[in-house]
Amino acid sequence: MDEDKASSRILVVEDEEGIQELLRVTLQRQGFEVRCEGSVESAEAVLLTWGPQLLVLDWMLPGENGLVWCRTLRRREETRKLPIILLTARGEEGDRVHGLESGADDYLAKPFSPRELVARVNALLRRSYGGTTAASRVRLGDLQVDLRAHRVYAGEVQIHLGPTEFRLLRLFVTNPERVFSRDMLLDQIWGRQSFIEERTVDVHIRRLRRELDHHGYAHIIETVRGEGYRCSALGLQREAVDER
Repeated sequence: MDEDKASSRILVVEDEEGIQELLRVTLQRQGFEVRCEGSVESAEAVLLTWGPQLLVLDWMLPGENGLVWCRTLRRREETRKLPIILLTARGEEGDRVHGLESGADDYLAKPFSPRELVARVNALLRRSYGGTTAASRVRLGDLQVDLRAHRVYAGEVQIHLGPTEFRLLRLFVTNPERVFSRDMLLDQIWGRQSFIEERTVDVHIRRLRRELDHHGYAHIIETVRGEGYRCSALGLQREAVDER
């Protein structure tokens, strides 16, 4: 599996379940992390909390359509440069031009072949990120989180975390100072289809803190009373490192 792909997150916004599943399976087989949503409204929260590197967006969606949202994203500072592939059944030249002029970086007409989809995704990621899609490590003081190798170090000492605890830590350190409610963590870490109780989040947070505490870093995972949890980088130098 390509290491750059392993750290690449793709948000798919498509309301047709069959096409949504095709997109999910096709991209996951290529090593991408994939989240699928059926509407702009549900995709908004994922966009803000998950931080995808690329958006595959259907033109025709229930509620606000993809073309309108594409224009909105291009007006926002934080999403202005987000790579967007517009996916639609409209294949005429005028429609393609309209989609590109609305802010999409590329255009793929239905029906499409999975190979063409993957080729366009890879090409757009290369153009947008110069061959890499994300920092390979995040450092908070002496704490280092290797996003690709799924390893955590305090100085030269490795901290051994379970898969769920690592995913929690990765979410926190890549979104410092952002408050995540328990519902948001359930959605991001376990997925909206999982029937997990909120107290399960607290159990894994305690496990994460316990392992970090052995190395003096439990304090970076803060409880925000009545809201949830956040990673506090106050007093620590945060650095995102790309090690190609």
